[in-house]
Amino acid sequence: MPTNQHIREQALAARRALDGEYRVVASSVITSKFTSSHVFMSARSIACYMPMKDEVDSRAVFERGWRSNKRMFVPVTLEDGSMYFREVLRETALEKNLFGVWEPISGAIFSPRFLDVVITPLVAFDGYHNRIGMGGGYFDRCFSYLRNRRHWFQPKLIGLAFHCQKVEKISPNPWDIPLYCVYDETE
Repeated sequence: MPTNQHIREQALAARRALDGEYRVVASSVITSKFTSSHVFMSARSIACYMPMKDEVDSRAVFERGWRSNKRMFVPVTLEDGSMYFREVLRETALEKNLFGVWEPISGAIFSPRFLDVVITPLVAFDGYHNRIGMGGGYFDRCFSYLRNRRHWFQPKLIGLAFHCQKVEKISPNPWDIPLYCVYDETE
């Protein structure tokens, strides 16, 4: 069975190899599926990553959230490995962090326990709702309190991914937090 690092490398290569036009169309399909879902409609507060160049473009989630009067948040990572969430408005100023990811430089800070939905970045996923991220562990540490739940509490961790990122099976680490569901561009 391939290691998680090997799966990460293969999924990153597949994602990076996607044609730019396909990536735009697929991102639109994926975000439309999410923003039409019951999960989106019933949420009052949604956190979402700011996309890097080869990820699913999540900017439509922000636009739809603002139009639907939802509070929108972006994760902010710190050098000590911790993460928190800042509210973003259309006019919120952003700057790149040490990983080259856009983050808000101001805005209300919100506890992850009070978010309804968190769109988590991912590199690979499987049909069992396991994910592999970039390897920093920020999301797994931030949401470690969900590990021992008996039922799904908030927030619901959602993945947005291209179908080429789906793998047969990921062997989760003991600290990995599974996703509630993943939206991709397939039926």
